[in-house]
Amino acid sequence: QVQLIESGGGSVQAGGSLRLSCATSGRIYGSNTMGWFRQAPGKEREFVACNTWNNHTYYADSLKGRFTISRDNDKNSVWLQMNSLQPEDTAVYYCAMEFLRVPASEIYHQQRENYDEWGQGTQVTVSS
Repeated sequence: QVQLIESGGGSVQAGGSLRLSCATSGRIYGSNTMGWFRQAPGKEREFVACNTWNNHTYYADSLKGRFTISRDNDKNSVWLQMNSLQPEDTAVYYCAMEFLRVPASEIYHQQRENYDEWGQGTQVTVSS
């Protein structure tokens, strides 16, 4: 059994920073694609960032320059550094893992359906 556990969420004022963490429990061999998604109330879960199994990093266009993803490949742990946070960033943030190591496009790794395991989510609230 594989589990993803997010932590590091909380409340912060606009302009502040948070660093989210996602730890993997269970046996995983090699490096899998790890992604971050977020979901605000009443909205669809949207792509934030990912690092693929073959070490490509992608970000949602609107978040480039503010968010940074990093990882430990051996442990399949992943972090999301979030800077210059805005109220619009308020959401539940989820980490996710792809099981298949697919030579794929950037768009492929932005699609929720291609991720096989999800964490429980961690709340991020940004106040003005």
